[in-house]
Amino acid sequence: MQHKFQPYVDLIRNNHDYRRLWLAQVISNFGDWFGILAVYAIIQKYSGSELLLGLIIVVKMLSLAVSSPLAGYITDRFNRRHLMIASDLIRGVLVLGFIMISSASLLWLAYVIISAQMVFSAIFEPAKTSSIPNVTTPQELVIANIMSAASWSIIFTTGMAIGGFATAYMGTTVVFLINGISYVVSAYFIYRAVIPQEKMADNASGKKDKPLAGIIDGFRFLISNKNVLRPALAKGTFTMCIGALVYMLIIIAEDVLMMGSVGLGILYGARGVGTGIGPVVGRRVFKNENGWVRSIGIFMVFCGLMYAVVSQSDSLLVMSIFVMIAHMASGSNWVFSTVLLQRRSPDTYRGRVFSTEWLLFTLSQSVSVTVAALILEFGILTIRGTMTAFSILLVVSGFFWLFLIAPHEEDVPESVFDGIRAR
Repeated sequence: MQHKFQPYVDLIRNNHDYRRLWLAQVISNFGDWFGILAVYAIIQKYSGSELLLGLIIVVKMLSLAVSSPLAGYITDRFNRRHLMIASDLIRGVLVLGFIMISSASLLWLAYVIISAQMVFSAIFEPAKTSSIPNVTTPQELVIANIMSAASWSIIFTTGMAIGGFATAYMGTTVVFLINGISYVVSAYFIYRAVIPQEKMADNASGKKDKPLAGIIDGFRFLISNKNVLRPALAKGTFTMCIGALVYMLIIIAEDVLMMGSVGLGILYGARGVGTGIGPVVGRRVFKNENGWVRSIGIFMVFCGLMYAVVSQSDSLLVMSIFVMIAHMASGSNWVFSTVLLQRRSPDTYRGRVFSTEWLLFTLSQSVSVTVAALILEFGILTIRGTMTAFSILLVVSGFFWLFLIAPHEEDVPESVFDGIRAR
Protein backbone atom coordinates (compact mmCIF):
# COMPACT_ATOMS: atom_id res chain seq x y z
CA MET A 1 0.00 0.00 0.00
CA GLN A 2 2.82 2.37 0.92
CA HIS A 3 4.49 1.64 -2.43
CA LYS A 4 1.35 2.72 -4.30
CA PHE A 5 1.33 6.13 -2.63
CA GLN A 6 5.09 6.67 -2.75
CA PRO A 7 5.10 8.58 -6.10
CA TYR A 8 2.65 11.10 -4.66
CA VAL A 9 4.68 11.49 -1.48
CA ASP A 10 7.90 11.90 -3.47
CA LEU A 11 6.32 14.54 -5.69
CA ILE A 12 5.20 16.67 -2.74
CA ARG A 13 8.43 16.10 -0.83
CA ASN A 14 10.93 16.72 -3.64
CA ASN A 15 9.27 19.16 -6.04
CA HIS A 16 9.22 22.42 -4.05
CA ASP A 17 7.55 24.56 -6.70
CA TYR A 18 4.73 22.10 -7.36
CA ARG A 19 4.27 21.72 -3.60
CA ARG A 20 3.76 25.48 -3.19
CA LEU A 21 1.36 25.64 -6.13
CA TRP A 22 -0.49 22.64 -4.70
CA LEU A 23 -0.70 24.17 -1.21
CA ALA A 24 -2.09 27.37 -2.70
CA GLN A 25 -4.79 25.34 -4.43
CA VAL A 26 -5.62 23.40 -1.26
CA ILE A 27 -6.01 26.54 0.86
CA SER A 28 -8.00 28.64 -1.62
CA ASN A 29 -10.23 25.67 -2.50
CA PHE A 30 -11.02 25.13 1.15
CA GLY A 31 -12.10 28.75 1.46
CA ASP A 32 -14.23 28.50 -1.69
CA TRP A 33 -16.10 25.37 -0.70
CA PHE A 34 -16.31 26.42 2.94
CA GLY A 35 -17.99 29.65 1.81
CA ILE A 36 -20.27 28.60 -1.05
CA LEU A 37 -22.96 27.14 1.21
CA ALA A 38 -23.11 30.48 3.01
CA VAL A 39 -23.91 32.14 -0.34
CA TYR A 40 -26.66 29.59 -0.98
CA ALA A 41 -27.96 30.15 2.55
CA ILE A 42 -28.25 33.90 1.92
CA ILE A 43 -30.23 33.34 -1.28
CA GLN A 44 -32.57 30.88 0.41
CA LYS A 45 -32.99 33.10 3.48
CA TYR A 46 -34.01 36.22 1.59
CA SER A 47 -35.85 34.70 -1.40
CA GLY A 48 -36.78 31.01 -0.98
CA SER A 49 -36.87 30.74 -4.78
CA GLU A 50 -35.41 27.78 -6.69
CA LEU A 51 -35.03 30.07 -9.69
CA LEU A 52 -32.97 32.66 -7.81
CA LEU A 53 -30.89 29.89 -6.25
CA GLY A 54 -30.20 28.48 -9.69
CA LEU A 55 -29.53 32.00 -10.97
CA ILE A 56 -26.56 32.46 -8.62
CA ILE A 57 -24.97 29.37 -10.20
CA VAL A 58 -25.81 30.62 -13.70
CA VAL A 59 -24.34 34.07 -12.99
CA LYS A 60 -21.24 32.37 -11.63
CA MET A 61 -20.82 30.23 -14.72
CA LEU A 62 -21.68 32.94 -17.26
CA SER A 63 -19.20 35.33 -15.65
CA LEU A 64 -16.52 32.70 -16.10
CA ALA A 65 -17.63 32.10 -19.68
CA VAL A 66 -17.74 35.73 -20.78
CA SER A 67 -14.31 36.53 -19.35
CA SER A 68 -12.60 33.27 -20.42
CA PRO A 69 -11.45 34.26 -23.94
CA LEU A 70 -9.67 37.41 -22.72
CA ALA A 71 -8.44 35.58 -19.61
CA GLY A 72 -6.82 32.91 -21.80
CA TYR A 73 -4.99 35.55 -23.82
CA ILE A 74 -3.84 37.26 -20.61
CA THR A 75 -2.50 34.01 -19.13
CA ASP A 76 -0.44 33.37 -22.27
CA ARG A 77 0.67 37.00 -22.62
CA PHE A 78 1.67 37.87 -19.04
CA ASN A 79 3.47 36.21 -16.14
CA ARG A 80 1.11 33.53 -14.81
CA ARG A 81 2.57 33.61 -11.31
CA HIS A 82 1.92 37.35 -10.98
CA LEU A 83 -1.60 36.93 -12.35
CA MET A 84 -2.43 34.20 -9.82
CA ILE A 85 -1.18 36.30 -6.89
CA ALA A 86 -3.19 39.35 -8.00
CA SER A 87 -6.32 37.25 -8.62
CA ASP A 88 -6.09 35.72 -5.15
CA LEU A 89 -5.70 39.05 -3.37
CA ILE A 90 -8.56 40.69 -5.27
CA ARG A 91 -10.88 37.75 -4.63
CA GLY A 92 -9.96 37.86 -0.95
CA VAL A 93 -11.31 41.41 -0.77
CA LEU A 94 -14.38 40.71 -2.91
CA VAL A 95 -15.78 37.87 -0.80
CA LEU A 96 -15.93 40.15 2.24
CA GLY A 97 -18.66 42.05 0.39
CA PHE A 98 -21.09 39.19 1.08
CA ILE A 99 -21.11 40.31 4.72
CA MET A 100 -22.93 43.49 3.65
CA ILE A 101 -26.02 41.54 2.52
CA SER A 102 -28.45 41.84 5.40
CA SER A 103 -31.86 42.11 3.70
CA ALA A 104 -33.78 41.07 0.58
CA SER A 105 -33.24 44.55 -0.90
CA LEU A 106 -29.46 43.93 -0.94
CA LEU A 107 -29.69 40.45 -2.46
CA TRP A 108 -28.63 41.81 -5.86
CA LEU A 109 -25.19 42.42 -4.37
CA ALA A 110 -24.60 38.67 -4.10
CA TYR A 111 -24.87 38.35 -7.89
CA VAL A 112 -22.54 41.30 -8.49
CA ILE A 113 -19.90 39.97 -6.09
CA ILE A 114 -20.03 36.41 -7.40
CA SER A 115 -19.72 37.75 -10.95
CA ALA A 116 -16.64 39.84 -10.12
CA GLN A 117 -15.12 36.97 -8.17
CA MET A 118 -15.50 34.65 -11.16
CA VAL A 119 -13.82 37.10 -13.53
CA PHE A 120 -10.61 36.70 -11.54
CA SER A 121 -11.19 32.97 -11.16
CA ALA A 122 -11.30 32.83 -14.97
CA ILE A 123 -7.74 34.16 -14.93
CA PHE A 124 -6.51 32.10 -11.99
CA GLU A 125 -7.72 28.65 -13.09
CA PRO A 126 -6.18 28.44 -16.60
CA ALA A 127 -3.01 30.08 -15.25
CA LYS A 128 -2.75 27.41 -12.54
CA THR A 129 -3.57 24.48 -14.82
CA SER A 130 -1.21 25.75 -17.53
CA SER A 131 1.58 26.08 -14.96
CA ILE A 132 1.50 22.47 -13.75
CA PRO A 133 3.45 21.10 -16.77
CA ASN A 134 6.03 23.86 -16.22
CA VAL A 135 6.80 22.82 -12.64
CA THR A 136 6.75 19.05 -13.25
CA THR A 137 8.55 16.61 -15.50
CA PRO A 138 6.55 14.70 -18.14
CA GLN A 139 6.81 11.64 -15.89
CA GLU A 140 5.35 13.57 -12.94
CA LEU A 141 2.50 15.18 -14.88
CA VAL A 142 -0.21 12.52 -14.44
CA ILE A 143 0.66 12.08 -10.76
CA ALA A 144 0.57 15.85 -10.27
CA ASN A 145 -2.89 16.14 -11.81
CA ILE A 146 -4.24 13.20 -9.83
CA MET A 147 -2.77 14.79 -6.71
CA SER A 148 -4.43 18.11 -7.53
CA ALA A 149 -7.78 16.43 -8.22
CA ALA A 150 -7.60 14.26 -5.11
CA SER A 151 -6.70 17.18 -2.87
CA TRP A 152 -9.47 19.29 -4.48
CA SER A 153 -11.86 16.49 -3.62
CA ILE A 154 -10.67 16.09 -0.04
CA ILE A 155 -10.88 19.84 0.51
CA PHE A 156 -14.24 19.92 -1.26
CA THR A 157 -15.47 17.19 1.06
CA THR A 158 -14.18 18.72 4.28
CA GLY A 159 -14.85 22.29 3.20
CA MET A 160 -18.45 21.64 2.20
CA ALA A 161 -19.15 19.45 5.22
CA ILE A 162 -17.56 21.88 7.70
CA GLY A 163 -19.03 24.81 5.79
CA GLY A 164 -22.52 23.35 6.09
CA PHE A 165 -22.22 23.06 9.86
CA ALA A 166 -20.41 26.42 10.17
CA THR A 167 -23.11 28.20 8.17
CA ALA A 168 -25.82 26.63 10.31
CA TYR A 169 -24.19 27.18 13.70
CA MET A 170 -21.63 30.03 13.35
CA GLY A 171 -23.30 32.29 10.82
CA THR A 172 -22.34 33.51 7.37
CA THR A 173 -20.13 36.41 8.51
CA VAL A 174 -17.50 34.14 10.08
CA VAL A 175 -17.59 31.88 7.03
CA PHE A 176 -16.91 34.75 4.61
CA LEU A 177 -14.05 36.07 6.78
CA ILE A 178 -12.35 32.65 6.64
CA ASN A 179 -12.90 32.54 2.88
CA GLY A 180 -11.19 35.93 2.44
CA ILE A 181 -8.20 34.92 4.57
CA SER A 182 -7.74 31.72 2.56
CA TYR A 183 -7.11 33.70 -0.62
CA VAL A 184 -4.38 35.75 1.06
CA VAL A 185 -2.60 32.62 2.31
CA SER A 186 -2.89 31.07 -1.17
CA ALA A 187 -1.24 34.15 -2.69
CA TYR A 188 1.66 33.80 -0.24
CA PHE A 189 2.48 30.25 -1.36
CA ILE A 190 2.31 31.19 -5.04
CA TYR A 191 4.63 34.13 -4.30
CA ARG A 192 7.20 31.65 -2.97
CA ALA A 193 7.01 29.36 -6.04
CA VAL A 194 9.21 29.56 -9.15
CA ILE A 195 7.04 28.96 -12.23
CA PRO A 196 8.86 28.94 -15.61
CA GLN A 197 6.90 30.07 -18.65
CA GLU A 198 7.64 30.23 -22.37
CA LYS A 199 7.06 33.75 -23.65
CA MET A 200 4.09 34.20 -25.97
CA ALA A 201 6.10 36.45 -28.30
CA ASP A 202 8.35 33.52 -29.21
CA ASN A 203 5.61 31.77 -31.21
CA ALA A 204 2.79 34.30 -31.55
CA SER A 205 3.98 36.13 -34.70
CA GLY A 206 3.62 39.57 -33.18
CA LYS A 207 0.10 38.98 -31.81
CA LYS A 208 1.08 39.47 -28.19
CA ASP A 209 0.09 43.15 -28.13
CA LYS A 210 -3.18 42.61 -30.04
CA PRO A 211 -5.66 40.90 -27.69
CA LEU A 212 -8.33 40.23 -30.31
CA ALA A 213 -5.80 38.78 -32.76
CA GLY A 214 -4.32 36.66 -29.98
CA ILE A 215 -7.75 35.34 -28.96
CA ILE A 216 -8.66 34.50 -32.57
CA ASP A 217 -5.28 32.83 -33.04
CA GLY A 218 -6.02 30.63 -30.02
CA PHE A 219 -9.42 29.60 -31.39
CA ARG A 220 -7.85 28.79 -34.77
CA PHE A 221 -5.20 26.66 -33.12
CA LEU A 222 -7.84 24.66 -31.25
CA ILE A 223 -10.15 24.18 -34.24
CA SER A 224 -7.31 23.16 -36.55
CA ASN A 225 -5.87 20.66 -34.05
CA LYS A 226 -8.54 18.01 -33.62
CA ASN A 227 -6.34 15.98 -31.28
CA VAL A 228 -6.50 18.93 -28.87
CA LEU A 229 -10.13 19.79 -29.59
CA ARG A 230 -11.52 16.38 -28.60
CA PRO A 231 -10.31 16.43 -24.97
CA ALA A 232 -11.21 20.14 -24.81
CA LEU A 233 -14.86 19.16 -25.42
CA ALA A 234 -14.94 16.51 -22.68
CA LYS A 235 -15.78 18.66 -19.65
CA GLY A 236 -18.37 20.72 -21.54
CA THR A 237 -20.14 17.63 -22.86
CA PHE A 238 -20.14 16.02 -19.42
CA THR A 239 -21.48 19.07 -17.60
CA MET A 240 -24.38 19.61 -20.02
CA CYS A 241 -26.21 17.18 -17.73
CA ILE A 242 -24.19 16.80 -14.56
CA GLY A 243 -24.28 20.57 -13.95
CA ALA A 244 -28.04 20.35 -13.47
CA LEU A 245 -27.74 17.14 -11.44
CA VAL A 246 -25.31 18.71 -8.97
CA TYR A 247 -27.50 21.82 -8.73
CA MET A 248 -30.52 19.64 -7.93
CA LEU A 249 -28.70 18.14 -4.94
CA ILE A 250 -29.37 21.51 -3.26
CA ILE A 251 -33.12 21.02 -3.78
CA ILE A 252 -32.95 17.35 -2.79
CA ALA A 253 -31.27 18.25 0.53
CA GLU A 254 -33.91 20.88 1.26
CA ASP A 255 -37.16 19.39 -0.06
CA VAL A 256 -36.67 15.61 -0.03
CA LEU A 257 -34.26 14.97 2.84
CA MET A 258 -35.45 18.03 4.81
CA MET A 259 -31.90 18.56 6.09
CA GLY A 260 -30.93 21.92 4.57
CA SER A 261 -27.24 22.93 4.66
CA VAL A 262 -26.24 19.90 6.72
CA GLY A 263 -27.75 17.44 4.24
CA LEU A 264 -26.24 19.33 1.32
CA GLY A 265 -22.85 19.31 3.02
CA ILE A 266 -23.02 15.52 3.34
CA LEU A 267 -24.11 15.00 -0.28
CA TYR A 268 -21.47 17.38 -1.58
CA GLY A 269 -18.97 15.67 0.69
CA ALA A 270 -19.82 12.34 -0.96
CA ARG A 271 -19.32 14.04 -4.32
CA GLY A 272 -15.88 15.19 -3.21
CA VAL A 273 -14.83 11.74 -2.00
CA GLY A 274 -15.82 10.23 -5.35
CA THR A 275 -13.99 12.90 -7.32
CA GLY A 276 -10.83 12.18 -5.33
CA ILE A 277 -10.95 8.39 -5.58
CA GLY A 278 -12.07 8.29 -9.21
CA PRO A 279 -8.87 9.40 -10.99
CA VAL A 280 -6.73 6.96 -8.98
CA VAL A 281 -9.03 4.05 -9.85
CA GLY A 282 -9.54 5.28 -13.40
CA ARG A 283 -5.82 5.39 -14.11
CA ARG A 284 -5.47 1.79 -12.96
CA VAL A 285 -8.37 0.61 -15.12
CA PHE A 286 -7.45 2.68 -18.20
CA LYS A 287 -3.65 2.48 -18.17
CA ASN A 288 -3.08 3.41 -21.82
CA GLU A 289 -3.52 7.14 -22.51
CA ASN A 290 -4.52 6.32 -26.10
CA GLY A 291 -7.80 4.98 -24.69
CA TRP A 292 -8.58 7.92 -22.41
CA VAL A 293 -10.84 9.75 -24.86
CA ARG A 294 -12.95 6.61 -25.29
CA SER A 295 -13.07 6.09 -21.53
CA ILE A 296 -14.65 9.55 -21.15
CA GLY A 297 -17.77 8.26 -22.92
CA ILE A 298 -17.89 5.26 -20.60
CA PHE A 299 -17.67 7.62 -17.61
CA MET A 300 -20.66 9.60 -18.89
CA VAL A 301 -22.83 6.50 -19.21
CA PHE A 302 -21.80 5.22 -15.79
CA CYS A 303 -22.36 8.58 -14.07
CA GLY A 304 -25.83 8.95 -15.60
CA LEU A 305 -26.87 5.51 -14.37
CA MET A 306 -25.70 6.30 -10.83
CA TYR A 307 -27.66 9.56 -10.70
CA ALA A 308 -30.76 7.72 -11.94
CA VAL A 309 -30.58 5.70 -8.72
CA VAL A 310 -30.13 8.89 -6.66
CA SER A 311 -33.25 10.40 -8.25
CA GLN A 312 -35.44 7.58 -6.90
CA SER A 313 -34.03 7.31 -3.39
CA ASP A 314 -35.30 8.70 -0.07
CA SER A 315 -32.27 7.64 1.96
CA LEU A 316 -29.35 9.98 2.68
CA LEU A 317 -27.04 6.97 2.94
CA VAL A 318 -28.08 5.53 -0.44
CA MET A 319 -27.91 8.95 -2.10
CA SER A 320 -24.45 9.59 -0.66
CA ILE A 321 -23.08 6.24 -1.86
CA PHE A 322 -24.36 6.63 -5.43
CA VAL A 323 -23.36 10.31 -5.62
CA MET A 324 -19.86 9.24 -4.59
CA ILE A 325 -19.72 6.50 -7.24
CA ALA A 326 -21.11 8.84 -9.92
CA HIS A 327 -18.40 11.39 -9.22
CA MET A 328 -15.67 8.79 -9.35
CA ALA A 329 -16.53 8.83 -13.07
CA SER A 330 -16.72 12.63 -13.31
CA GLY A 331 -13.40 13.01 -11.46
CA SER A 332 -11.71 10.62 -13.88
CA ASN A 333 -13.15 12.55 -16.80
CA TRP A 334 -11.72 15.77 -15.38
CA VAL A 335 -8.18 14.48 -14.82
CA PHE A 336 -7.97 12.49 -18.07
CA SER A 337 -9.09 15.42 -20.24
CA THR A 338 -6.81 17.85 -18.36
CA VAL A 339 -3.70 15.69 -18.77
CA LEU A 340 -4.42 15.14 -22.47
CA LEU A 341 -4.71 18.89 -23.02
CA GLN A 342 -1.51 19.58 -21.09
CA ARG A 343 0.38 17.00 -23.12
CA ARG A 344 -1.01 18.04 -26.50
CA SER A 345 -0.88 21.86 -26.15
CA PRO A 346 2.32 23.95 -26.50
CA ASP A 347 3.02 26.33 -23.63
CA THR A 348 2.37 29.47 -25.69
CA TYR A 349 -1.19 28.31 -26.45
CA ARG A 350 -1.95 26.46 -23.23
CA GLY A 351 -3.64 29.36 -21.45
CA ARG A 352 -6.00 29.97 -24.37
CA VAL A 353 -6.73 26.25 -24.74
CA PHE A 354 -7.71 25.91 -21.09
CA SER A 355 -9.69 29.15 -21.08
CA THR A 356 -11.64 27.94 -24.13
CA GLU A 357 -12.28 24.68 -22.32
CA TRP A 358 -13.56 26.75 -19.37
CA LEU A 359 -15.75 28.72 -21.77
CA LEU A 360 -17.38 25.54 -23.09
CA PHE A 361 -17.66 24.09 -19.58
CA THR A 362 -19.25 27.18 -18.04
CA LEU A 363 -21.67 27.77 -20.92
CA SER A 364 -22.80 24.14 -20.76
CA GLN A 365 -23.27 24.30 -17.01
CA SER A 366 -25.15 27.61 -17.22
CA VAL A 367 -27.60 26.23 -19.79
CA SER A 368 -27.96 22.98 -17.84
CA VAL A 369 -28.73 24.68 -14.51
CA THR A 370 -31.03 27.26 -16.12
CA VAL A 371 -33.13 24.60 -17.83
CA ALA A 372 -33.39 22.56 -14.63
CA ALA A 373 -34.29 25.65 -12.56
CA LEU A 374 -37.01 26.68 -15.02
CA ILE A 375 -38.47 23.17 -15.10
CA LEU A 376 -38.70 23.18 -11.32
CA GLU A 377 -39.86 26.80 -10.99
CA PHE A 378 -42.80 26.31 -13.35
CA GLY A 379 -43.65 22.82 -12.08
CA ILE A 380 -43.13 21.09 -15.43
CA LEU A 381 -41.59 18.09 -13.64
CA THR A 382 -41.01 17.15 -10.03
CA ILE A 383 -37.50 17.19 -8.60
CA ARG A 384 -37.30 13.40 -9.05
CA GLY A 385 -38.58 13.58 -12.62
CA THR A 386 -36.16 16.34 -13.56
CA MET A 387 -33.19 14.49 -12.08
CA THR A 388 -34.21 11.30 -13.90
CA ALA A 389 -34.50 13.17 -17.20
CA PHE A 390 -31.01 14.66 -16.92
CA SER A 391 -29.61 11.27 -15.86
CA ILE A 392 -30.98 9.70 -19.04
CA LEU A 393 -29.61 12.57 -21.14
CA LEU A 394 -26.15 11.98 -19.65
CA VAL A 395 -26.30 8.30 -20.62
CA VAL A 396 -27.32 9.28 -24.17
CA SER A 397 -24.45 11.80 -24.30
CA GLY A 398 -22.05 9.05 -23.33
CA PHE A 399 -23.16 6.83 -26.19
CA PHE A 400 -22.94 9.80 -28.55
CA TRP A 401 -19.34 10.33 -27.44
CA LEU A 402 -18.45 6.64 -27.80
CA PHE A 403 -19.77 6.29 -31.34
CA LEU A 404 -19.08 9.73 -32.86
CA ILE A 405 -16.08 11.24 -31.04
CA ALA A 406 -13.95 8.41 -29.66
CA PRO A 407 -13.37 6.53 -32.96
CA HIS A 408 -11.26 9.44 -34.28
CA GLU A 409 -8.65 8.72 -31.59
CA GLU A 410 -7.63 5.58 -33.47
CA ASP A 411 -5.66 7.74 -35.91
CA VAL A 412 -3.78 9.78 -33.29
CA PRO A 413 0.01 9.39 -33.75
CA GLU A 414 2.05 8.39 -30.70
CA SER A 415 4.09 11.61 -31.02
CA VAL A 416 1.07 13.63 -29.88
CA PHE A 417 1.58 12.33 -26.35
CA ASP A 418 5.08 13.79 -26.23
CA GLY A 419 3.89 17.38 -26.68
CA ILE A 420 5.40 18.81 -23.51
CA ARG A 421 9.05 19.23 -22.80
CA ALA A 422 10.85 18.50 -19.55
CA ARG A 423 11.35 21.52 -17.34
